[in-house]
Amino acid sequence: MKNALVYAYIGDSIYEFYIRKYLIDSNICKIHDLQQASLNYVSAKSQRRICETLINEKFFTDEELDLIRWGRNQHGSKAKSTDIVTYRIATGLECLIGYLYYDNKLDRLKSIMERICKL
Repeated sequence: MKNALVYAYIGDSIYEFYIRKYLIDSNICKIHDLQQASLNYVSAKSQRRICETLINEKFFTDEELDLIRWGRNQHGSKAKSTDIVTYRIATGLECLIGYLYYDNKLDRLKSIMERICKL
């Protein structure tokens, strides 16, 4: 098993890829519009909202919740444009995404990302 922040690091890029693909597939064609729309998903504030919504919906398994907590509780980079709690919750979500990718649980990763895109 890798370090939680390593999973979050790769999870961040995987998450952003899924969001970008979803927005492009939604026929948003202008770069400015794509970037504006992506803020609804990729900012730490948005990721916190998304993560808390899915937790409240009981969408995640117990193992996934443990991975989110594991990522959330790591100490690494400091929050740049948000409060530390928001930053850590977003890191927890990214950790889960990265872990699912490396553990080859791609169907579950896809399921989570499809649900996120519907929020």
